Amino acid sequence: MSFDGLFTYTMSKELKEKLENGKITRIHQPYKNELILSIRAMGKNHKLLISAHPSYSRIHLTEESYENPSEPPMFCMLLRKHIEGGVIDKIEQSGMERIIVFHIRGRNELGDVTYKQLIVEIMGKHSNIILIDKEKNIILDSVKHLPPSVNSYRTVLPGHEYIYPPSQEKLNPFISTEEDVSRKIDFMAGKLDQQIVQNFMGFSPLAAKEVIHRAGMANRISLPKAFSEFVSSIQSADLQPTIIKGEKKDSFYMMDLTHLKGERKFCESLSQLLDRFYFGKADRDRVKQQGNDLERFIGNELKKNKSKIKKLELSLKDAENAEVFKLYGELLTANLFTLKKGDEKAIVLNYYDEEQPEIEIPLHPQKTPSENAQSYFSKYQKAKKSVAFVEEQIRLASLEIDYFDGLLQQLETASPRDIEEIREELTDGGYLKKRQSKQQKKKKNQPPLLEKYEARDGTEIWVGKNNKQNEYLTTKAAARDDVWLHTKDIPGSHVVIRSKTPSEKTILEAANLSAYFSKARNSGSVPVDYTLVRHVKKPNGSKPGYVIYDQQQTVYVTPDEDLVKSLKKN
Repeated sequence: MSFDGLFTYTMSKELKEKLENGKITRIHQPYKNELILSIRAMGKNHKLLISAHPSYSRIHLTEESYENPSEPPMFCMLLRKHIEGGVIDKIEQSGMERIIVFHIRGRNELGDVTYKQLIVEIMGKHSNIILIDKEKNIILDSVKHLPPSVNSYRTVLPGHEYIYPPSQEKLNPFISTEEDVSRKIDFMAGKLDQQIVQNFMGFSPLAAKEVIHRAGMANRISLPKAFSEFVSSIQSADLQPTIIKGEKKDSFYMMDLTHLKGERKFCESLSQLLDRFYFGKADRDRVKQQGNDLERFIGNELKKNKSKIKKLELSLKDAENAEVFKLYGELLTANLFTLKKGDEKAIVLNYYDEEQPEIEIPLHPQKTPSENAQSYFSKYQKAKKSVAFVEEQIRLASLEIDYFDGLLQQLETASPRDIEEIREELTDGGYLKKRQSKQQKKKKNQPPLLEKYEARDGTEIWVGKNNKQNEYLTTKAAARDDVWLHTKDIPGSHVVIRSKTPSEKTILEAANLSAYFSKARNSGSVPVDYTLVRHVKKPNGSKPGYVIYDQQQTVYVTPDEDLVKSLKKN
């Protein structure tokens, strides 16, 4: 993984420089495994994100905003009791492990000085955040509990002694010499990168492969030298945090990894690097978990309506045979005297078609010739009436497909809050059963919260992320002379520039937001229409978020995630 022991070393240095001697002013727990600590240090306010997410575990300063639950979880309440208002005396890495320890000095209810430790273990699915009483080395609580039945080596439960994860007895790379590297690596055994990981602390396979790559023809001379230079560069302050976008996978590290191919994005700090790398990733994972049932339901509705259209099209094809039924009825009526009951077919003269003078008409043998003729006239009338009905049903099913296709796109860019609004919309539309708590009823009377961005010239831009937000934004929140944007003929968000006369640059930035929050977010040269809000109308009886508009102009943009992030208004 990218967040290895070496990365933890550099991150602990960055946090130490910015947060040591800082005061913890507020603690929030927006999600089950994630904390946000507000810290006042060196005359500035900082937000520290600590995540024990199984897939996105990390620790860094963040500029992102997170929505907090109405009631804080128990672990958050405990942290507020013990360390809110405390001072961070020291931040250190435990050995070369992926563990960062915060030494916090505070006061209890009696005013006595207390010392606590907040231990952050960044270990993938085994990540944890643990609060301990430093003097007693007793666990006060943790974001994840590990009973003896799960981990026989150590128990992570309130009241138990805190034990660090087992040491792997590896060499510290910062005090290892080139001779140590030569002695530990068996050049005849091969798999040199795996040997580096097995013998030296803090090295991930990613970092070990970079050392091998830098060594070129790795031998007893080049490899130890490359190892030493690599480690020395980490200890120096001259690092270039880099995100590498590969064909199959994106990676990050505190320096450029020359063995990886792909587009490079350089950042000013490790915190900026992680903020950028994980932008939206953890949210999308949470949305996938919370909205899994919605995604399945919407997928089923799409499948059902597409199947319905196929069946209706077959019915329409049958309905198009109406004229044939009329012809059969007329020809049978004209030839009643030549037919008798019991005939299975009639071969008669077709006086409507000179090229095909004779035509064969299937008959029901248990019906008289007159009854067969009347049967065909009845089929004609029924088919004729059904054409309009079937066409209307196809139109309605097509609207349903467009609607659910739009919802599916909204799920891709939704935040956890947006999921609940999509669920409410489906409930209001009669698609889902009502399951409302008192809290949900209170929220229903509140207007939707819109995402707000700021153009580089300071102009405010509002974005709707789902149909409820889109409808509120366009029909209620926006002024009639604001500029309204939407991707042309592509499901997406409503975007409004809060200005009557925005600059061309602001229009392009807003168009980029429109393209990014649409089904075409991964496409190039996306067409985006823009017009005044006064030219946008909602037809009576239409689905939530559906509008029509005119007097529009069109610009073409390529969605840029970096631009979207830079425009985000916290």
